[in-house]
Amino acid sequence: MASAPQAKSANFGLIGRVSVKGGKESFAGGVQWHHSEGGDEILLLSPLGQTLAQIQRTSDGVHLKTSEHENYYATDVESLTERILGWRLPLMGLQYWIQSVNSPATASAIDLDIDGRVVAMRQDGWEISYLSYFPTLRTQTTQTQTARPKLLMLKRSDLQIKLIIDNWNFGSSH
Repeated sequence: MASAPQAKSANFGLIGRVSVKGGKESFAGGVQWHHSEGGDEILLLSPLGQTLAQIQRTSDGVHLKTSEHENYYATDVESLTERILGWRLPLMGLQYWIQSVNSPATASAIDLDIDGRVVAMRQDGWEISYLSYFPTLRTQTTQTQTARPKLLMLKRSDLQIKLIIDNWNFGSSH
């Protein structure tokens, strides 16, 4: 176990796939996520690419819009997604975990591999496993690029979320 790299959550965008097992419902499909300091916009997509749910987090709270154009609101993502989707999306931690850093809000435990990459993290009752990373690139201007997770598995009691990231875009805002 090692001390975690503490960082504020950087702006990013990603495109990937997600599968959720447990809770009251299961889900498998695509995900598009744009994160900035001001909030988040997450699209959950069907396997054919149609938007099933749009989640927007701002300083005012969280809005969820379904494919049937039903709008829902809550003060936090976890309670809203559990109520509407049937499973809890741990967005406040996930914005950090997706970047292989711990949330500064609560205590965590981190396991690193021989190269110093995070292989597992435990925080807020979640166990996050980093099963695969994109290859790190070396360029003339920078020594190495930070290792970007490609495949993550999040587990908490009876809920399991598998996230496969196909494309990262850092520094973007919406």
